[in-house]
Amino acid sequence: MKPIAKAREAVTTHSGATVPNHRSGGHDTAADTAKVPVVALRGAAVRVGGRTLWSGVDLRIGAGEFTAVLGPNGVGKSTMIKVLLGALPATGEVRVLGARPGQANDRIGYLPQRRSFDANLRIRGVDVVRMGLDGDRWGVPLPFPSARRRAARARVDEVIELVGASAYAHRPIGQCSGGEQQRLLIAQALVRRPELLLLDEPLDSLDLPNQSTVAALIGRICHQEGVSVVMVAHDVNPILHHLDRVVYLAEGGAAAGTPAEVITSETLTRLYGTRVEVLRTSDGRLVVVGQPEPPAVHTDRHDTPGSGHDAR
Repeated sequence: MKPIAKAREAVTTHSGATVPNHRSGGHDTAADTAKVPVVALRGAAVRVGGRTLWSGVDLRIGAGEFTAVLGPNGVGKSTMIKVLLGALPATGEVRVLGARPGQANDRIGYLPQRRSFDANLRIRGVDVVRMGLDGDRWGVPLPFPSARRRAARARVDEVIELVGASAYAHRPIGQCSGGEQQRLLIAQALVRRPELLLLDEPLDSLDLPNQSTVAALIGRICHQEGVSVVMVAHDVNPILHHLDRVVYLAEGGAAAGTPAEVITSETLTRLYGTRVEVLRTSDGRLVVVGQPEPPAVHTDRHDTPGSGHDAR
């Protein structure tokens, strides 16, 4: 897995997660990256409103690894992303890119839960991507060309091509389909070449074909570009074949490891304290039968009690 080695400038995005000029000194190597995990949690736990959402999370994510955060609605999947960003405190040991949460956000790309674009919104997709590069700056670009502007334009074009959105990037974002919009938002999160990409339910509200194509896109970027990905998901099936690790959360507990280790009847039964059967269909999809109901108090946005998904 090749690391990202291009130099870049550190600035803060409008979403609060940006990319610095890391590795520009030439001292980072693949061996160094292997020694220091991109994300490391040991005995991590979170309490919100006097309630323990999850605890006992032990996890190490290396460079270019794809990790999914799974579990029933309301157990704190989105909270995991907030902890990694330093937006919520956690007990135990939590390190992100070798630092305490929040200290390395300039090396993180972040895509929050799906935003809705009005169908009449005229801003172009390419401009949405460009906002990830300079949306935090005041004013409008200067009217005359400069090396910096040319480099920015080239990077925006590069990342749009990377996500396969060149054919519609100049179309108004409101006229793009849900899958097209999501590709452009992923491009926005990638435009500063982050080392870690945090995705909060990027497949939410997409139909099954778009879920599969966006999942394949994220998996390709993760493994080919060397970007570590932590992705919150309800259904493991669209991303299963791309995953290196999973974290299953339950009210008060957690189980982390490879998909083969965690998504089993024995592990999930032990985690949830009730009998859970993990079945595999003829087309390779996983179905979790007997998973407990979500907790009465919901903590994640956009969660709906009683919604059903395969292998959440």
